[in-house]
Amino acid sequence: MGKRAYNFNAGPAALPLEVLERAQAEFVEFQGTGMSIMEMSHRGAVYESVHNEAQERILKLLGQPSGYKTLFLQGGASTQFAMIPMNLLAAGRQAGYVMSGSWASKAAKEAKLIGDVYAAASTEGDKFTRMPAQDEIEIREDAAYVHITSNETIEGVQFAQYPDTGSVPLVADLSSDIFCRPLEIEKFGMIYAGAQKNLGPSGVTVVIAKEELLSAEAKHIPTVFRYSTHLSNNSLYNTPPSFSIYMVNETLRWIEEQGGLEGVEAKNRAKANLLYDTIDNSGGFYSGVAQAGSRSLMNVTFRLGSEELEKAFAKESEQQGFVGLKGHRSVGGLRASIYNAVPHESVAALVDFMGDFAKRNG
Repeated sequence: MGKRAYNFNAGPAALPLEVLERAQAEFVEFQGTGMSIMEMSHRGAVYESVHNEAQERILKLLGQPSGYKTLFLQGGASTQFAMIPMNLLAAGRQAGYVMSGSWASKAAKEAKLIGDVYAAASTEGDKFTRMPAQDEIEIREDAAYVHITSNETIEGVQFAQYPDTGSVPLVADLSSDIFCRPLEIEKFGMIYAGAQKNLGPSGVTVVIAKEELLSAEAKHIPTVFRYSTHLSNNSLYNTPPSFSIYMVNETLRWIEEQGGLEGVEAKNRAKANLLYDTIDNSGGFYSGVAQAGSRSLMNVTFRLGSEELEKAFAKESEQQGFVGLKGHRSVGGLRASIYNAVPHESVAALVDFMGDFAKRNG
């Protein structure tokens, strides 16, 4: 195998090398069955054991919370933008959406097609460079739910502490920071995440929610879009993305081997601190985009003094084996996505490159 790239892609993103190697060893023949897990029936005992094990691992990492269930769905978080209001936002009710960046805005836009939505808070006036504080969020007592985006990949902001919504269910998109740190799931009615940042490859979306929210019968919408359908069928109503779920199970196993969510958080904070310290101590050559209290552990966004310098940085970094450091096309700048599977060595190499680039261009 050749040298691995320094992978800072925003998603699909880096996967743990150990997980890739295990998958490689089992790719052609899985557990003595004479076939790949991709070739076998999703209703057979061998696949179902992997499927169930992945669900169990998720809840185990969350401390075995009572009354919560895990679903494996398809269509990414973008499909959840529609499924959530379709299932949870009844006629005559409202849902509050916290507008914290590009992904929160997309979620709200979809919900508005289905029901009555209000802006529970917005940081657009600050160009989405921070998350709103608790006292900025309007919680309407009769709201069906309040929706947040835990981490905004484009702007590089993350909730340091989740808001308290009282008796109103808190629904959260954790696509880009799920399992990057311990999570008090009891604060939430529902969380959801596309797998392709911290849980595995693209193709499967994980939903973790209170059973009462998932079991509500929404007979006015198509069967496949009802959470109750997937709950009653153990996420096997239709053919699941079996290989992606297998990879999620192996990634969860890897998280356990890192010391669980506490161990993963310690490594993530060490990587983020190294990178933010480099930005802050560059004498102004680099400048962070996100405000200090909202800086993301997963997506470090920064700027240089000019677009020309940023283009030169991106070009030279690619030549040195760094992948994915251009900022999102909608905002420009630079971004290093340092998800769970990005090793500390990759961040250290980036910091060395940043120091050398600043010395040559400062």
